[in-house]
Amino acid sequence: MKILVEIADDKAASFLEILRGISFIKVQPLTNAKSELISEIREAVEEMKLIRAGKKKVRDAEDFLNEL
Repeated sequence: MKILVEIADDKAASFLEILRGISFIKVQPLTNAKSELISEIREAVEEMKLIRAGKKKVRDAEDFLNEL
C-alpha cells in the first residue's frame, strides 16, 4: 500500500527519521514536480466527481478550445 502524507517542512526531518527506523516501511520523498502533479490529478478527479454528480456544469469542448 502506498500512502501520501503531508508534513510541515519544519517537522519533516524528525518524522522521516521515525519512519526510517521502522523496518517494513520504505521512505521515498517526492520531488516538488511530482507532488504538484499528484495534487493536480487529485483536483481533476474531484472535479469529475462533481460533474458526474451534477453539482458542476460541463463546459462545451468548442468553448474550451476557443479559450486557448
